[in-house]
Amino acid sequence: MDVFRKLWSARNMIVVVFIPLALLPLPLIHPTSEACCAYVLMVTAVYWVSEAVPLGAAALVPAFLYPLFGVLKSSEVAAEYFKDTTLLLMGVICLAASIEKWNLHKRIALRMVMIAGAKPGMLVLGFMCCTVFLSMWLSNTSTTAMVMPIAEAVLQQLICTGLADSQGNSETADAPEDDSAVLDEQENRDRNQLKLIYHSNSNDRTKQELATFSEAHTGEVNGLSPKPVSNQDFIGNTNGHLSQVAVEIPNVKRVKARRDSQYPTKKDHMICKCLTLSITYAATIGGLITITGTSTNLIFAEQFNTRYPDAKVINFGTWFIFSFPIAIIMLVLTWLWLHFLFLGCNFRETCSLSKKRKTKREIISERRIHEEYEKLGTISYPEVVTGVFFVLMTLLWFTREPGFVPGWTSLFEKKGYRTDATVSVLLGFLLFLIPARRPFSSSSSSSCRNTESDPLAPMITWKDFQRLMPWEIVILVGGGYALAAGCKVSGLSVWIGRQLEPMSGLPPWAVTLLACLLVSTVTEFASNPATLTVFLPILSTLSETLLINPLHTLIPATMCVSFGVMLPVGNPPNAIVFSYSHLQISDMVKAGFGVNLIGVAVVMLAITTWGVPLFNLNEFPAWAAARNVTGSL
Repeated sequence: MDVFRKLWSARNMIVVVFIPLALLPLPLIHPTSEACCAYVLMVTAVYWVSEAVPLGAAALVPAFLYPLFGVLKSSEVAAEYFKDTTLLLMGVICLAASIEKWNLHKRIALRMVMIAGAKPGMLVLGFMCCTVFLSMWLSNTSTTAMVMPIAEAVLQQLICTGLADSQGNSETADAPEDDSAVLDEQENRDRNQLKLIYHSNSNDRTKQELATFSEAHTGEVNGLSPKPVSNQDFIGNTNGHLSQVAVEIPNVKRVKARRDSQYPTKKDHMICKCLTLSITYAATIGGLITITGTSTNLIFAEQFNTRYPDAKVINFGTWFIFSFPIAIIMLVLTWLWLHFLFLGCNFRETCSLSKKRKTKREIISERRIHEEYEKLGTISYPEVVTGVFFVLMTLLWFTREPGFVPGWTSLFEKKGYRTDATVSVLLGFLLFLIPARRPFSSSSSSSCRNTESDPLAPMITWKDFQRLMPWEIVILVGGGYALAAGCKVSGLSVWIGRQLEPMSGLPPWAVTLLACLLVSTVTEFASNPATLTVFLPILSTLSETLLINPLHTLIPATMCVSFGVMLPVGNPPNAIVFSYSHLQISDMVKAGFGVNLIGVAVVMLAITTWGVPLFNLNEFPAWAAARNVTGSL
């Protein structure tokens, strides 16, 4: 047993050494460019899937193996590691740093929850809506880590109120203004009960344990190996936005190992499960909407535009038009599925907006949310500037080349020089210059606490940017580009295409469905970016061989690769919500399986309906035909 235990502890080292040696006969027996490229591809893919080494480090394998085997020159490989999407990502991270620094995300989240109210069904829907909106622009992991402490505070209020008033579930009450003294007394009892719970569970998990949990069980943007720095938790994303980002998780105390008996009622436990799962699913759904929403979207956009430079069909606007209805449908269906699974079908009781049907616990919870919002004070000048930049960046992305009318790029003489990255980097750069203090202001406000004594301190500093910039994902994406370039130059992609010719009898929708089911299964156990990086060249070649519009398979596969929602290790947002101890793995598997089926079904519906006229999917495009002819030569 000791031998097996030592071998298991050294499994990563065994994989790192054994896999290259076991596959080495392939390039030695068949010293062709295709065999050498296949060797590099398999070694890198095994390193990614097994996570024997950090994902970023594994992405550097093509940088030295391609030149050693004569597939690509070192300078050619190096050029693949920094692309246009890297600049796009850097600009978005600048905006994300400003949003987080000035607490704009918290103001948005609390305001949307205040609108929804404290009824369980509406509370879940409110948190899902604000999480989806934030995840459109921020990392899935960051969004989850920001929203979960707010949700946990509300849940703790529900739990402690139920302990103090066991009849609160069935009683209803109006909320008259003169009842504030009773509510204050009730809230004081609730806090005392909460203290007893906390003191009796002195081994609660801290935020350092969360970082350790994520480091041991996740990696990426669905699999990055995080590394804590100071008081920041580095947790990767992909399934994440843009993936691994530094996020600060407030030290919210939580009961370590709750059981049904430790909740006031079983219904309270179900509410906790429903709300925590809804946040991680909403973060995944929000990441689908924008091309910068998650790293897998960026990987697809860059690989597609590199492989088909004449396509000119994928940009921020076309992606948003296609994916926004998908997100709305998924949001509604996921909410209904979670509500049915954990809260039952009594929507009138859980979703009523009538004040007379609210319980005392719900009234107190609403007061808690209002108090948290009031702590933010009035909206500050930096928040206004950040909001303006957010709206401006979105508008410039949409109007660059909308398609149905000339965009603002038509004002310039030379065409094709300006991309979404141009806008992103320009506005991100301005955030380093614009002062965070209101011009001509005689006194410094509390909202400008981070500007210290310098009246010209900018909205963000380089440290703010560096804390959030996911450099590991940049290298990971670059490694994917390098692999794709090697497959193209060596002729491996053509060889793979010839092996897939027997599938030519299948209709396009069947090929797309098989691709969606395959990637959504693999991504439950492997990194989202790594899974997509491996499958994109294969699916591109398959589409060219079968004379199917490549977008017909690539876009659904890109979206389905984000549906790793059944296990805590599926992506970092799953790990974050699981660490709050409201859930068991069986809960995640049961709920995640339904969400996975919903996602695949909605994506298939989209690609066969409004995706057809949007991307002209009924015909094999000239830009793909030209690529196919060139590859066959």
